[in-house]
Amino acid sequence: MATITTPVGKELEEFIVREVREGRGASKAHVVRRALELLREERAFERIREAEDDIKAGRVYKGSLRTLAKKLPS
Repeated sequence: MATITTPVGKELEEFIVREVREGRGASKAHVVRRALELLREERAFERIREAEDDIKAGRVYKGSLRTLAKKLPS
């Protein structure tokens, strides 16, 4: 596991400490890791919503992936 050191402002530090104190994280590192996991999850949901919008707007491709790949610009 990699270790990343990054400064956070006082307000964020207080929030992290409060989360640990209130039992919503085992440690400050756990709180930060959980926040990053939630961000990753949020991005995945955004991609799903974009795909759903593409489907509703008719921006979909049908057929063989090999054939479709040949049509894409290199």
